[in-house]
Amino acid sequence: MARVKTGSNRRRRHKKILKMAKGKYGTRSRLYRRANEAMLKSLWYEYRDRRTRKRDLRRLWITRINAASRLNGLPYSRFIYRLKEAKINLNRKILADMAVRHPEAFAKVVDKANAAIK
Repeated sequence: MARVKTGSNRRRRHKKILKMAKGKYGTRSRLYRRANEAMLKSLWYEYRDRRTRKRDLRRLWITRINAASRLNGLPYSRFIYRLKEAKINLNRKILADMAVRHPEAFAKVVDKANAAIK
C-alpha cells in the first residue's frame, strides 16, 4: 500500500481548530495544541450548560409561580395540585409568564383551580 503524507489534511484540520478558537486569549487562539485544548473544553462546557440552562429556567419559573400564587393566597405545591385536579393544562413556562405580565389573568387561573377543589 502506498504511503500517504498528511500535509494538506493536517493543515485543513489545524485551520478548522484555529478558526473555532478565534477570539480566545493569547496562545489559545494561535497555537494548535493550546487551541485544541481550549476548543475541546469549551465544547464540553457548551454541552453541559445547555442542560444546566433548562434546569435553571425551570427553577426560575417555579419561583415566579410560587410568589404569584402566594399573593393569591395559595402556596406553590397546593396550586399545582389544584391545577391538575381542575384539569387545567398550563405548563410552568406559561404560568410564570402570566404571573409576571398578566397578574389579573393569573389570579383568574388561581380562582378556577380553587373552585374545582371545593
